[in-house]
Amino acid sequence: MKRSDERILTTHAGSLPRTPALVEMLVRVSRREPVDADAFVREVEASTRHVIARQLAAGVDVGNDGEQPRESFFTYVQHRMSGFGGASARPIMRDIVQFQSFLALKLPELSRTMVSLMDAPQAIEAVRYTDPSHVERECADLARILRESSGRFVETFMTAASPGIVAAAMANAHYATLDEYVLALAAALRVEYRAIVDHGLVLQLDCPDLAMERHTLFADRPLTEFLRWVELNIGAINRALDGIAPERVRMHVCWGNYEAPHTLDVPLEELLPWLYEARVGALVISMANPRHAHEHRCFARHPLPPGMLLVAGVIDTTTNYVEHPEVVADRIELAARAVGDPRRVLAGTDCGFATAAGLGEVAEEIVWEKLAALRAGADLATRRLLG
Repeated sequence: MKRSDERILTTHAGSLPRTPALVEMLVRVSRREPVDADAFVREVEASTRHVIARQLAAGVDVGNDGEQPRESFFTYVQHRMSGFGGASARPIMRDIVQFQSFLALKLPELSRTMVSLMDAPQAIEAVRYTDPSHVERECADLARILRESSGRFVETFMTAASPGIVAAAMANAHYATLDEYVLALAAALRVEYRAIVDHGLVLQLDCPDLAMERHTLFADRPLTEFLRWVELNIGAINRALDGIAPERVRMHVCWGNYEAPHTLDVPLEELLPWLYEARVGALVISMANPRHAHEHRCFARHPLPPGMLLVAGVIDTTTNYVEHPEVVADRIELAARAVGDPRRVLAGTDCGFATAAGLGEVAEEIVWEKLAALRAGADLATRRLLG
């Protein structure tokens, strides 16, 4: 995994806006409704080319395909794995329902066309990774499009769902215990993790469950039970990564990519000792939003393990404000000072910009403006930190 040796490298957390036509197709795919296969392939190709070109134009160093072929950051697994059917009943994040006036304000937004993450399929039989052709095609298509592009990323990554987020959001209706379900998912997802790394890509594990489930699945339970969940899933991740070099993996942790009070978020300080147990080479952490912007200090009190990098979120993905480059630079500098070495810090976004097809709070044009501001801020920070 590339370090910021010559300049502060920029990246993002994975998902980018899809074309309206692709959104409509992916919504149907998520419901297992028929779509024109050839038209779908053409739209994925066009949308992928578009987001790669826009990333390169914005100056993104470590980029990806924007998750264009996927309906969402985790429900896509239902098309690659056996055992899923029916529908889950995911609890709404507690901070959303805690404030009734806020809930009323947000409800109209939920009527738009989008992939639902609250009633995803559940595990009704044993889960197995049965169709690796999807991930193989996704990796091959990304490589081909990059070869045909006018620019190049410094490094390329691909995201994959973690066992924990699948287990939390795609309910267990088959296994005797939740622990057993998590471990079965880890064994299955290992196929995908291995394929991504074997294609020469950096693997990013999306693990919002390691923070968000405190106010979702574990909202009514003691903190100790939630931390046991974190421990279970870090262990499952390490099993799934067995034989994969840590420096080929980064792990994204967040408190939910939605604009809301976030008053019930578990502090990062409670999580860091557990996150440091993951056999990964970098953490991708939300640090730009108003609820967690102060937590750069945690890395001074709890230093990163030797060799581990920090992708600091310095761009908020839930607001259409475009961060000023000076603000971006200030955030990078704060993270670098806390870590103690700017070369171990990359500048990123708090989360993705389109975690599910049709679900994103930032207008597409503003996404590219934000990524350009990320580059400009990283250039300012480079001059101040690296000379």
